[in-house]
Amino acid sequence: MTLATSLNHPQRLALASEVHARPFLSLEAPARVSHLAIHVGHDRERPHQIIAAYCARFGVAPPADGAQHFVHDFGHLRLKWERHAEFCTCTFIEPGLPADDPFAEPAIRHAPADWLEMLAGSVLVACHIAVEIGEALDFRSARLQRIFPAPPLVGSQVLTGGEVWTDFQVGPSGFSRFLLRNIRLRETQTGRLVQRLCEIETYRMMALLALPIARDSAQTLGAMEEELTELSAGMMQPGHRLSDATLLARLSSLAARVEALSLRTNYRFSAAQAYYRIVKARIEALRETRIEGVPTIGEFMDRRLAPALETCVSAANRQETLAAKVGRTNDLLRTGVSLAQEQHNQHILEQMNRNAQLQLQLQHAVEGLSVVAITYYVVGLAGYVLKAGKFFGLRVEVDATLGILMPIVCGVTWFGLRRLHHRIATDGPGAS
Repeated sequence: MTLATSLNHPQRLALASEVHARPFLSLEAPARVSHLAIHVGHDRERPHQIIAAYCARFGVAPPADGAQHFVHDFGHLRLKWERHAEFCTCTFIEPGLPADDPFAEPAIRHAPADWLEMLAGSVLVACHIAVEIGEALDFRSARLQRIFPAPPLVGSQVLTGGEVWTDFQVGPSGFSRFLLRNIRLRETQTGRLVQRLCEIETYRMMALLALPIARDSAQTLGAMEEELTELSAGMMQPGHRLSDATLLARLSSLAARVEALSLRTNYRFSAAQAYYRIVKARIEALRETRIEGVPTIGEFMDRRLAPALETCVSAANRQETLAAKVGRTNDLLRTGVSLAQEQHNQHILEQMNRNAQLQLQLQHAVEGLSVVAITYYVVGLAGYVLKAGKFFGLRVEVDATLGILMPIVCGVTWFGLRRLHHRIATDGPGAS
């Protein structure tokens, strides 16, 4: 039964072929290998331009756009090209070795000079690997001392059938050197071992890209920490010299600068940790056995590479700690400003309450005057009425009657105003 293509997930075939994207090298000893790792950053077109330019020199069809690897036999040598996230690699393999010096005629000599010129400023790793057949070497041998004259000499037995020697130094030619001795390695093991050595050197350098950034950020972080200390001390002083608004503005500016620094460096620091994990994994895959008298590759990396990566981790942690401290200080200052605003608002409310009490007292005084005024006008009007009635023959004592009406009118007026106030207080200002 054949599975219909329409049943496949859109990404199935691409994901299934991912495990075959970068096959191991296949080579036989003796051989010479030259490896270049070219840093391209986030330029997605540059890796393809590099391999396409090389293929154009020899009239070979380049890989398709988006290809992750390319292997071609040019007759005099084989070229393996790989695309990675931030770099691409070109590995040149040529069979055979010179009799005297295994690094005298490296495979890279076949690369066109104008093609090498287009890599200016972007080659991060350049190494030669000489693969030869022979027995184990003594680290004190004259041959090793001639090939690797400057210490430290690093070596180990690998994969229970090989031997690797190097000094991890960039020589006058601009290349580092690895001498791989094939004692009883199979063809597939030799290819895997060569690729592992290339990957260790490449990912080691990619991880170290974060070290200059960590060193540069240390001074910037120191200045920021001093500024934060100054601002924190200023907040603790009673009646501090700077206003809350000024302190808040400076803290906000400091927080923005810390965040900008984190955005510039976090990717590099995270990538360094990922590359370092790959380096350790590739070293473990070597299955090293110690050669007495010289450090293994794993020991060399633990002593030289691990401290550099710890510096990057320390810088990243320091950035996170500083950002958290700035955030907490900012929160403390905002809390203090909020408390001061609440106290100010409380003072305003108390003042408004006192004003309302004064207005109430004034209102009561005005009400008393209003009662007197209303009584005065009502009694006055009643006096005119009584006088008019007396003119028409009504027998009434005007003054006595007015004297009796005055307290009655005053009482009724006071009672009416009290009822009105009570109704307004009960039903609200909109009551009628």
